[in-house]
Amino acid sequence: QVQLVESGGGLVQAGGSLRLSCAASGRTFSNYAMGWFRQAPGKEREFVAAISWSGGNTFYRDPVKARFTISRDNAKNTIYLQMNSLKPEDTAVYYCAADLNGPAGNPSWTFGAGLQFWGQGTQVTVTS
Repeated sequence: QVQLVESGGGLVQAGGSLRLSCAASGRTFSNYAMGWFRQAPGKEREFVAAISWSGGNTFYRDPVKARFTISRDNAKNTIYLQMNSLKPEDTAVYYCAADLNGPAGNPSWTFGAGLQFWGQGTQVTVTS
C-alpha cells in the first residue's frame, strides 16, 4: 500500500499562486509515477500533470502547461504542484495519484481509472 496525503489547497484570487504537496508513505515512493488530477463540481475528473518515477519526464494537460509545474523530491517522498496565474476555472478538488506505470502510452492516466493509489483530495478555490 501507498498512502497519499495532499495539502496546500486554499482560497486564492485570480492571478495568484498556490503550491500543492502530496506526501507518500508505505512502499518505495521512488518506484512510482505520480500525478495530479482535479474534479470540479458537476464535471468529470481530469488529468492535470504527472511525473515519472525519476522525475525525468513530466506531462501536463495543455491548458495548464505554461502555468503549472510538477516536481518530486524522492528523499522527502513528496511531489509538488506549483500553480501560478490561477484562473477561476482551476477551481476544483485536486487529487494526488500513484501508479507503477507512468503516463507514456498508458490510458489509465487519461481520467485516472485504474491507477493504484489515491489521496483524499485538497480543495482549490480561485475567485475572480
